[in-house]
Amino acid sequence: MRHLDELESLSIYIFREAFNRIDRLAMLWSLGKDSNVMVWLARKAFFGHVPFPVMHIDTGRKFAEMYAFRERYAREWGLTLLLGECPPVEEIDETLPPAARSAARKTAGLKAMIEKHDLQGVFAGIRRDEQATRAKERYFSPRGQGGAWQFKDQPPEFWDQFNTDFAPGTHLRIHPLLHWTELDIWRYTQRERIPTVPLYFAKDGKRYRSLGDRDITFAIVSEARTIEAVIAELEATLTPERAGRAMDHEAEDAFERLRADGYM
Repeated sequence: MRHLDELESLSIYIFREAFNRIDRLAMLWSLGKDSNVMVWLARKAFFGHVPFPVMHIDTGRKFAEMYAFRERYAREWGLTLLLGECPPVEEIDETLPPAARSAARKTAGLKAMIEKHDLQGVFAGIRRDEQATRAKERYFSPRGQGGAWQFKDQPPEFWDQFNTDFAPGTHLRIHPLLHWTELDIWRYTQRERIPTVPLYFAKDGKRYRSLGDRDITFAIVSEARTIEAVIAELEATLTPERAGRAMDHEAEDAFERLRADGYM
């Protein structure tokens, strides 16, 4: 419990630091387990109210359960919800592998929303342990023109000292969950009783460990029907979290290309 308290405390500090120093903020809400924890932490940070809009970049290919979850909890949590659309896949870089090309639609949709709402900063629920490229991220990550990420030129962040003093016009991605792990997310969800999309729990011997578009996300074999069972399963597995994401099985540089271009 002390470990979860420490994780929570740092995340809340990052939310408040960003809100104090950065104008025109929004938070990405993918409807998955990580972004639901992020919304929960934001509500804690600001005493039950999220003082900036949450933004769902909608590909139109999510599971029905995810859309139902969005409508219910946007209302129950009192969120200001912004919906962004994505361009058709035919408009996306055809040199990308198929699943990465499909996922890149979200990058284009996000860029359009950042421009439309003139956003200086966006909260995103990524974690270092998810994927090797994300391990290079910072809590406060400056972006270049069009949201491009210069992963070889990121500011140092030592001893929880975060640089928020960037040149005028700099766009920032803020990552309040960067120090969390998949197990941390589930243990915190259990402790706080955070609502979760039911697809994460086993039905007919399968469940989803990571949620994305229904055509590029696949279920895993599992009998874990409760959070307790999910935690026990994760404590024993060596299978990567994103093993059910199609683009993680494509060319090694595909994900890095997406991230460099501004992917979440």
